[in-house]
Amino acid sequence: MTLSPGPLVEPLAELSKEEIERYSRHLILPEFGLEAQKRLKNARVLVIGAGGLGSPAILYLAAAGVGTLGIVDDDVVDVSNLQRQVIHGVGNVGQTKASSAEQSIVDLNPHVAVIRHEVRLDNSNVIEIFSGYDLILDGTDNFATRYLVSDAAEILGKPYVWGSILRFDGQVSVFWAEPSVGGPSYRDLYPEAPPPGAVPSCAEGGVLGVLCAQIGSVMVNEAIKLITGIGSTLLGRVLIFNALDMTWRELRVRRDPSAAPITELSDYEAFCGLTPNTEQEPEELPSITAAQLEELLKERAAGRRDFDLIDVREPGEYDIVRIEGATLMPQNRILSGETELDTAREMYVHCKAGSRSANVVRHLREQGAGRVYNVEGGILQWVHDVEPEKPVY
Repeated sequence: MTLSPGPLVEPLAELSKEEIERYSRHLILPEFGLEAQKRLKNARVLVIGAGGLGSPAILYLAAAGVGTLGIVDDDVVDVSNLQRQVIHGVGNVGQTKASSAEQSIVDLNPHVAVIRHEVRLDNSNVIEIFSGYDLILDGTDNFATRYLVSDAAEILGKPYVWGSILRFDGQVSVFWAEPSVGGPSYRDLYPEAPPPGAVPSCAEGGVLGVLCAQIGSVMVNEAIKLITGIGSTLLGRVLIFNALDMTWRELRVRRDPSAAPITELSDYEAFCGLTPNTEQEPEELPSITAAQLEELLKERAAGRRDFDLIDVREPGEYDIVRIEGATLMPQNRILSGETELDTAREMYVHCKAGSRSANVVRHLREQGAGRVYNVEGGILQWVHDVEPEKPVY
């Protein structure tokens, strides 16, 4: 299953004189030529996310001459994005990522039509949006959306290119669960979602900026091959890259013959363990605000209170900004049992924004800790309310 099933798009378009000059380095390739370029011009490609992977993917798809590019993104450009999201610049901070990306596309190639979908992809809109495109590129950074993309693409019989990055590692593959093709889906690679918090996001774990370009460019390479029918695609293969060792390795993946075809969307938040069991009464998480923590720390400094303040972020985050008097104990070490805490102590737990610390508080309370509390909003809220002179990330 290493060969493309054939060209995805018909070469119906004609190239103008300016386009022939623009794409001349493609046209003189013996394996590519005029017909393949016409297929690109006639193609409609949807990119999910104008972030780390979407930025280089969108730029190279536009440069290659894809006729219509759709962009799904409801986020705005932040300064912390600029380390890796090269489609945006300083002047775009505060602007929607989709509109910022559109400006870059127009500057790069005015022959490309851009459709912005400035919405959060969910069950209510995914089928309608996907229906308007030949191919999807999935650069999302969370498991719930990846399963949503996989199922929607399978329902519609559409191929999609998937990419994933974290820290120094990246993965790329092509999924196409159309029966006539017989390719795998994302569910064949990951039948079950990892437990919540087991895999950090890029905001929590970090990512080498240039890794986005390395993986994003491979995604575009696969998109071009699918559209034009040239070469062998990654259908049935996962390419795994380690930027530190500069090594590539390959993993085979095939369709599970016992898997029932996906015919409808499901609750992806619940599937990934991100929503509570509705059959049980949700337990209210004991929490305090950043302002309340400030007062508690004053009491502790005066000797009137004794408690532990636990920072469950990663060492790199702790080095950027910290609350004085906090003890660093990363979330995974606590949840795995590598780091043990005295459950008899009074404890306050914080992370970057509150989600990891909430996981730890729930875990500790299950272990019998009766006086452990989550700091709402984490260090971001602390800096906003208490020490605004400190940096955020």
